[in-house]
Amino acid sequence: MKLHEFQAKRIFAKYGVPIPEGDVASTPEEARAIAERIGGPVVVKAQVLVGGRGKAGGVKLAKTPAEAEEKAREILGMDIKGLTVKKVLIDPAADIQDEIYLGMILDRARQRVVMMASSEGGMDIEEVAATKPEAIKKVFIDPFLGMRTYQAIEIASGIGLEKSQFRPFTKIATGLYQAFMASDAELAEINPLVVQGDGSLLAVDGKMVLDDNGLFRHPDLAAMRDLDEEDPAETKAREAGLSYIKLDGEIGCMVNGAGLAMATMDIVKHYGGEPANFLDIGGGANAAKVAAALEIILSDPHVKAVLVNIFGGITRCDEVARGLLQAIEQVQPNIPFVIRLVGTNEEEGRALLAEANFPTARTLAEAAQMAVAAARGELQ
Repeated sequence: MKLHEFQAKRIFAKYGVPIPEGDVASTPEEARAIAERIGGPVVVKAQVLVGGRGKAGGVKLAKTPAEAEEKAREILGMDIKGLTVKKVLIDPAADIQDEIYLGMILDRARQRVVMMASSEGGMDIEEVAATKPEAIKKVFIDPFLGMRTYQAIEIASGIGLEKSQFRPFTKIATGLYQAFMASDAELAEINPLVVQGDGSLLAVDGKMVLDDNGLFRHPDLAAMRDLDEEDPAETKAREAGLSYIKLDGEIGCMVNGAGLAMATMDIVKHYGGEPANFLDIGGGANAAKVAAALEIILSDPHVKAVLVNIFGGITRCDEVARGLLQAIEQVQPNIPFVIRLVGTNEEEGRALLAEANFPTARTLAEAAQMAVAAARGELQ
């Protein structure tokens, strides 16, 4: 789950990270009122969950409240990478002398949070990594010890900060780490963390990505989800307890188990097809859940065939077959289906599907080939 800039920065501030004293507006008039409250030049920033806002014209400087209103009117309603701007953040303009990148991310291979920093702030960290990897300094944080002061000092020294800035930098790095851990985040970054004319540090931009699996512990954070900027199918899938990610192919995939879903997508590609989605219905494939999954798959106009791949472990294949038939009766699809059932009571499940004239496959390879043929209109 992604957070808007203003949401991320407010979380950072709870842990001692200095941020600009700005506010959010949804109308040009609100933007003017906020700018009047701030006094002096302000920055008007589009709040959308994509990068590259500045390059798209979504970040503008305004010297007066009237100009802030004008800039907000230009930005609100703007389309940035397919997303419509509905809110703008009005922040005081910072006295920027230098820009730093500071971020935290989980390194799954090392099973550690890694803190990264670079003197090349204001740029995408991926671009820095590709063009100037030596500019990125990293430390790995022991989950039992947490972030230590010497690690922050090591980073501060590595990116060339003055010794007088080590203490405030350490406070910011520690606060960012605490925000990361307390929020069950996958990513937390400040880009840029600016050095102002008086030498002070200020987080003028912020980004957080939260782990959906941890949101049950954070109802306050879950309430921050912006449904307007989320794919409607993914919203519906989450509400139905399904794991769904839309892709660009033509073969809809409905599978129980994340690993099996990945294998199914791989073998579809192996036989020349393109999966239209990742969809894991989990265990207990009852009719209601299957119907919800089918509705989501079929809402994609690019889907030309559906491959159902179910492994019956605790779940019995005959129960899954009944659920599928009930769901198909309910949804009434007009595209071909290929169904593979394997595991407990698979023969009974196949018999039920055969009676209803649905093609079944015994192996995943056979099912994938049949689905690819069906999508091409070649399945007999």
